[in-house]
Amino acid sequence: MNKPKFETPDMVEKNIEKLAEIFPNCITEARDENGKLKKAVNFEMLQQILSTQFPPEGSPERYEFTWVGKRAAIAEANKPIRKTLCPCKAESKNWDTTENLYIEGDNLEVLKLLQESYLGKVKMIYIDPPYNTGNDFIYRDDFKQTQQEYDEQVGLFDEDENRLFKNTETNGRFHSDWCSMMYSRLMLAKNFLSDAGVIFISIGEIEQANMKYICNEVFGEENYISLITRIQKRGGNKGNFFNPTNDYIYVYSKNKYVLENFVETNIDERIYNKIETEGARIGEKYAEVVLYMPNLDYRPNQRFYIDCPDGSKIITPEGKSFRWSESRFQEELKQGNVIIKRSKNSQLIKEDGSKADYIVYQKRYYIDTLNKGSARPNNLIESYQNNMSSKELEEINIFFDYAKPSELIKYLCKISKVKKEDIVLDFFSGSATTAHAVMQLNAEDGGWRKFIMVQLPEVCDEKSEAYKAGYKNICEIGKERIRRAGEKIKVDNPLTTQDLDIGFRVFKVDSSNMNDVYYSAGEYSQDMLVNLEDNIKSDRTDLDLLFGCLLDWGLPISLPYTSEQIENYTVHTYNEGDLIACFDENIPESVIKKIAKRKPLRAVFRDAGFGSSPEKINVTEIFKMLAPDTDVKVI
Repeated sequence: MNKPKFETPDMVEKNIEKLAEIFPNCITEARDENGKLKKAVNFEMLQQILSTQFPPEGSPERYEFTWVGKRAAIAEANKPIRKTLCPCKAESKNWDTTENLYIEGDNLEVLKLLQESYLGKVKMIYIDPPYNTGNDFIYRDDFKQTQQEYDEQVGLFDEDENRLFKNTETNGRFHSDWCSMMYSRLMLAKNFLSDAGVIFISIGEIEQANMKYICNEVFGEENYISLITRIQKRGGNKGNFFNPTNDYIYVYSKNKYVLENFVETNIDERIYNKIETEGARIGEKYAEVVLYMPNLDYRPNQRFYIDCPDGSKIITPEGKSFRWSESRFQEELKQGNVIIKRSKNSQLIKEDGSKADYIVYQKRYYIDTLNKGSARPNNLIESYQNNMSSKELEEINIFFDYAKPSELIKYLCKISKVKKEDIVLDFFSGSATTAHAVMQLNAEDGGWRKFIMVQLPEVCDEKSEAYKAGYKNICEIGKERIRRAGEKIKVDNPLTTQDLDIGFRVFKVDSSNMNDVYYSAGEYSQDMLVNLEDNIKSDRTDLDLLFGCLLDWGLPISLPYTSEQIENYTVHTYNEGDLIACFDENIPESVIKKIAKRKPLRAVFRDAGFGSSPEKINVTEIFKMLAPDTDVKVI
């Protein structure tokens, strides 16, 4: 029996637990005064997380999993950027009505730009990052090193400046680059997940082990769900020792303790090979499942005698039990859900201990299995091989190598209970398989899930079929796939897809909408002063500015908006008043008043929209009087 401590709580311990929830990669282990292991804080790592600067030269990195460039990767993830997302209506589909997003650009930059807008709003992330087969990455971050830089840091030269080993495709440089690339992106990706969110990461054999170490740091080892083995193909003869047939999918949660249990949705209907012939469930499919299995845990209240048709009584062997309690058995018997059959292979025994002549079965109905979601998915996936992807791309005449089948992504959505209104993110979107899967799933169950696709416009190989077909980069392939797949889904499901969202808004990473005005007093010239009359770049449209403001305010960029004329001035209203903007010049007081009377949550104007400082002050006073709760900004 535990005794009361009669002491106040250990606040250090409690604070460490709080830090572990927010910064799991900053928690390590140390020995206390008694030599026992306890949780401790890696303060150097915490300092890095909270800083955009590199630590002092020569500062040791004590975390057991490290590589050359790890500190730089952390700093890169934390470093702010002066960029924006420019809308591209011409490349979009159903711009005005869709809530789906397709974003072109480096995913590290995109994740930074979307941080505030989609913080904690994504139910599921699926990514299929580069497997690191030996080629350099297309994602050239600031921390990407040359071979010389790497060699200098790890000391691969002797005293005479001779290299200590030969550089090959399998040396550490490639692992370090890959780890840095993934670490910074996963640090940011974690922030997108809801408390009950989950991430699936496809990975090959080369970096599978490193991926787990990275995810343990970023998400916390306690949030590890599983490592799924996927059969990607059968046959072939490409390996030197073994023919490679598998890849893997890591599964981590944001908070495992609020995550619902996964459920198997691909129930093999073939085992439900019996049809009910009487009672309230006539016509339903069911399977006969033995009520006793030798490997069941023993429970005293689940060992009891059962009456057989010939008057004998049967029971489980000593120390074994049935699936049900006796009371549950009697209730199911009354409902007709128990079958007692003669058998020569029974493992049950009679009252005298001899072998029984009967087996007891329960009726397990197919519809109950579906509704209860009691079955758990296996961590081996055999059903979704790569040849399925080739077939579905061929059906819509899209050329792309090594895509995952959309059925795989749809399956992951189902087992992780992605609800009808949830958001799915893929920031290595490739040919947009994830978007295809989300649209197909919505068509099947009437959902309105939204997708966010992010892809670098990587140039297509001139020898590839995609390039020959007219696609210059991967983004062009992805966008066209979404267009064609969406239309095909609607054609194939005309009765259930009238309201299906098959559109997407296209955005592209671009430099800031604002001119760079960071000059010291001595650096100003007359030419510069002309440029500073308006701090907004001359090539930016109202739409550019509107969505730039949405990102700055941390608002989603997928919601509807309207544009109207008020006294010949263009006024934009986003999501029925979340934000109202007018970027015209010389806005009169009458227009300002009409905007203020609508009491938007936020209002934004162009600095050049007012001729003088008194006019700006007047705007402030108008909103104080008519809409005191409105947050007003000037760009």
